[in-house]
Amino acid sequence: MNPIYMIGGGKGGVGKSIVSMALVDYLCEIGKDCYLIETDTSNPDVFKSYGEAVPAQILNLDKANGWIDLVNLCDEHGDKAIVINGAARSNDGVSKYGENLRGVLKDLDRSLITFWTINMQRDSVELLKQYMEVMQGTTIHVVRNGVFGDEDEFALYNSSGIRKAIEKQGKSLMLGELAERVSRVLYNDRKTIAQAIAEMPIGNKAELLRWRGECKKMFDLVIKL
Repeated sequence: MNPIYMIGGGKGGVGKSIVSMALVDYLCEIGKDCYLIETDTSNPDVFKSYGEAVPAQILNLDKANGWIDLVNLCDEHGDKAIVINGAARSNDGVSKYGENLRGVLKDLDRSLITFWTINMQRDSVELLKQYMEVMQGTTIHVVRNGVFGDEDEFALYNSSGIRKAIEKQGKSLMLGELAERVSRVLYNDRKTIAQAIAEMPIGNKAELLRWRGECKKMFDLVIKL
C-alpha cells in the first residue's frame, strides 16, 4: 500500500514547504517513487524546486474539480507515494471536499498520513482541531518547526488536549532548525536538497547534510515502507 502524505498547517509561514521538500527528498533517498501535488497555486515553491526531479502537478484544492483530479491521480499512480503540499488556505477546501478523498481511501488501497506543521500560535492548534474532525480515522502527526524554538517552547500545543488526541494515533515530532542562509538558497534558487548539497560551498553543505540527517531520523520514526 502506497500512502498519501498530506503536509498541512492551515496557515502560511509555519514551514509546510520545507517539510514537503524534506519528505520528497527522504523518499527519493530511500528509493521510493513519489508524485508531488502542489496546491499552493499562488506561490508554488515546492513545485518550482522539485517539478523536474519527480513527477509533479499543481492542483487547486479550493474547488471540487481539484479534489476530483487529486483522487484520479492517486488512482492512476498507484505505484507511487503521493506527497501533497498544502496551501495556507487549505482548511477551507478540506472542510468542503476532504471527504472526497477520505471516503475513497479503501477503494484506492491507500492510507492517508498527515504531517501537520505548527508554530507557537494558538491558531495552529485550532486549525488542527478542525482538520482532525474532517479527516477522522486517518493518521495525523504534528511537526513542531524548530525554526520557531526548542521543543519545550511549544507550550500551548504540548499541554493541550489536542496533543493527547494526536498521540493516540500518531506522534508529536520535532523538525530541526536549518540555518536561514542555507534554506534561503533552496527557496531563492529553486533547488532540490540533493542539488543544493552538490553545489553549495562546503560549510553550507555541511549544515544542509546535518539537517537532512535530522529529517531522516524524524521520518524514520513514522514512515514504515
